[in-house]
Amino acid sequence: MDSSSSMAGRGSVDPQLKHFIELETQKQRYKHLVHQMTELCWEKCMDKPGPKLDSRAETCFVNCVERFIDTSQFILNRLEQTQQSRPAISEGLSD
Repeated sequence: MDSSSSMAGRGSVDPQLKHFIELETQKQRYKHLVHQMTELCWEKCMDKPGPKLDSRAETCFVNCVERFIDTSQFILNRLEQTQQSRPAISEGLSD
């Protein structure tokens, strides 16, 4: 086997491997997001840890998680809008 054929094999990426890597990357992002949310809400809502959550802490956690999800969704939607508008802007500049 010569070096040019082995280099050509390295340039192509197995679609299954690519899909696996994308899934693992998504899992890692999700875990990071959950960790971030947990840390943020814990700091905000837990005054003194005990054997049970009191109703104030429980309500605080629910509200914190809901706001975190709302904010994350808003940011994702905004980024998608920005990405979609970008090609139109660059096409307009090239005319």
